[in-house]
Amino acid sequence: MVAHATANAKMNSAIADTVFAGKLHHFATIDSTNTHALREAAAGAPTGSVYFADEQTAGRGRGAHSWHSEPGSGLYVSMLLRPNLAPSQALWLSFAAGLAVHQAVREVASVTPDIRWPNDLLLPEAGISKKFCGILTEMQNDGDRVRHAVTGIGINVNHTSFPPDIAPFATSLRLVTGHPQSRDLLLAALLRAMDDEVRNLESREPADSSLLARVEKASTWIRGKRVHVGESSVDEADGYDGVTAGLDARGFLQVDTHSGRRTVLSGGVREAKE
Repeated sequence: MVAHATANAKMNSAIADTVFAGKLHHFATIDSTNTHALREAAAGAPTGSVYFADEQTAGRGRGAHSWHSEPGSGLYVSMLLRPNLAPSQALWLSFAAGLAVHQAVREVASVTPDIRWPNDLLLPEAGISKKFCGILTEMQNDGDRVRHAVTGIGINVNHTSFPPDIAPFATSLRLVTGHPQSRDLLLAALLRAMDDEVRNLESREPADSSLLARVEKASTWIRGKRVHVGESSVDEADGYDGVTAGLDARGFLQVDTHSGRRTVLSGGVREAKE
């Protein structure tokens, strides 16, 4: 990827006029881009700092999940932001990232992902929807404002196979499209789209529903989908089944069950078994 001065200059040119320009930090290998970005945030790194790696040795997903980070095949990137948002809007930042990935993948790979609430993106492979992207947002609050937020995005780009335990559920852009994809082009498109999303998010009133409407439009999971909700992000065996019924004003998923409507505040959402 961006491993030398010429390539770095080309990348910065591609993201000129964004908050991320001139703040790219590339690693051949790292434990976790999110962990590193959080350390840098605490040390005073500027908003818009981007940390991305060819390999993670301890990539983290939501809850207690790890992220499979095959060397040289994926895009593993964390963005440090100091947004003008309230802590209650944390979910909206993950939505912005999801929409940015959605736009970047359509632009670069010419395929349209499906957003699975709250932080996964899926693509069909051999007729089965499989996960190719996960998003993890972590933040430090200062009273009623966000001091800093780190949004980590892991995208399976050029993977040709996966470990047996995740192979039935995981895919990559290469597997879906049938040919390799440029991680550099994808990163540039992602940062441009994320810059647009964050600017839009900060310029709107907290009650503005346009972001949520766009998330719903980009997802088949938010209305009319029969799902199983695992009440723990670690153990999703327990929980309940129902049919999704849209998002509330805060962005939390509504699910109609046999005992009434429930609001999903945490845990995992998967397609219900027949």
